[in-house]
Amino acid sequence: MQMHKAKRVEITIEAVMESRLTGALEKAGVTGFTVLPVLGGSGRSGKWSREGQVSRAGGMVSVVCIIRPERLDALLEAAFEVVERHIGVVTVTDCEVLRAERF
Repeated sequence: MQMHKAKRVEITIEAVMESRLTGALEKAGVTGFTVLPVLGGSGRSGKWSREGQVSRAGGMVSVVCIIRPERLDALLEAAFEVVERHIGVVTVTDCEVLRAERF
C-alpha cells in the first residue's frame, strides 16, 4: 500500500482560546483538525489537572492537524499569531497517510 508524507501538528492551548485558534487555522486554509481535551500535565508552572475545575475556561485542549508539508508554513504562522500571547505548545512531526487526497 502506498503511503504519502505529511506533517502532524499538535497545538496545546488554553481551552478559552480554542475557537480563536481554530478560526485562525480555517482562515489559513486548514480544512481539518481534531480538538481533544487535555486532562492534565506538568510544565514550567508545575503540575496541573482539570480535576475540580468548574468550567472549560481553566483547562487546556490539544488541536491536532495532519497536512501536506507544503502547507505547514501557513498553518504555523496562523497558530503563532494566537499562541504567542498565551500559554501554548506547538509541535510538528513527520507522519505518513494512506489517502493523500484528504489532506
